[in-house]
Amino acid sequence: MRPSSPVPDRLRTLLTRGTVPVCTTRWLVRFGYDGTAYYGWARQPGLRTVEGEILRAIKRRGIEPSVLSPEIQVASRTDRGVSAVGNALVLSSTLSPPALLRFLNGAEPDIFFSAVSAVPESFRVRSATRRVYRYFQAEGDHDFRKWRAVAGRFSGRIDVRSFGRAQPTGTPVWRTIESVTVTSRPGGALIEIRAPSFVWGMVRKIVAALREVDGGRVSIDRLDAALQGRTRLTLPMAEPEPLVLWGVEYDLPWEYFWAGPNRRQLAWEKTTRENLWARREILGIFTWRTSTERK
Repeated sequence: MRPSSPVPDRLRTLLTRGTVPVCTTRWLVRFGYDGTAYYGWARQPGLRTVEGEILRAIKRRGIEPSVLSPEIQVASRTDRGVSAVGNALVLSSTLSPPALLRFLNGAEPDIFFSAVSAVPESFRVRSATRRVYRYFQAEGDHDFRKWRAVAGRFSGRIDVRSFGRAQPTGTPVWRTIESVTVTSRPGGALIEIRAPSFVWGMVRKIVAALREVDGGRVSIDRLDAALQGRTRLTLPMAEPEPLVLWGVEYDLPWEYFWAGPNRRQLAWEKTTRENLWARREILGIFTWRTSTERK
């Protein structure tokens, strides 16, 4: 059953003066954030986290995460340093879609809320049809032709015990990966991984596996054996900062979109770009000075 339509602000004022209850709508919300500024998604005492900042903002406005739980239900919990463009969460609110998006985007300038759709209270945000991650790998001394050749071996049903954190040591843990692609870009490559679901640390372990095969530390035969559940690999974790949760997909369309960015978001973007330029210049000076002193 489709939830009630949101109530306009003027009508809401009239309703709250009488005995008719205000309609509350359950919203699926698409959002993103610069993960390098946060200690991951989940709340932690004394630390700045994405969930903590969102909870602090919505509680000021009387928006409820859920009628069943004070916790925010989110599609994917990202680690410290991992960013997102298309994560998703659910909230209950009496605000209209434009007002809800306007309020949410006023919370923190480095958290962006881009779209909402009405969903029933029974909707489960983790029941997505697909999740898409992208990893931006700097060129370094990598041979991305080898990466592309190896990436196709990850497609299909694989044992993820070697490609996730805190996985059991006994029976294989099977997951289906739709595709792993490696696309060269100026200065590096984009690794995109598409799957219905992921275990903890899976994308970073897959990137690490590509590095290990490229560097000759893991053979194709050993990689295949791990994928097929016949052995286990001990792999490092790729760095979190280049990883982005690109999208979470559902069998429903987005209905309303944010008309921003607002002034605080534009100011944050401007400052971030200026800091990146300054950082590149400083690194260039360090490199030049070190090389000239060696001569």
